[in-house]
Amino acid sequence: MLKRRRVKQTIALEDRLGARAIELREEAAKLPQGAERADLLRLAKQAETAADMSEWLKSAGSQSFK
Repeated sequence: MLKRRRVKQTIALEDRLGARAIELREEAAKLPQGAERADLLRLAKQAETAADMSEWLKSAGSQSFK
């Protein structure tokens, strides 16, 4: 039986997603207009949205739904 590899994250998910969004935007800025640049900007927006959603879910207001 395979053992599941466990990794202890030292940086919060929101921070990792935010950093990834910044990296993607910087990479997109180096490219000319086109499909590849649009894809990178779309991925950056998705990372920012995921970070916002994660933060919202962790907020005190969402605790009342448990």
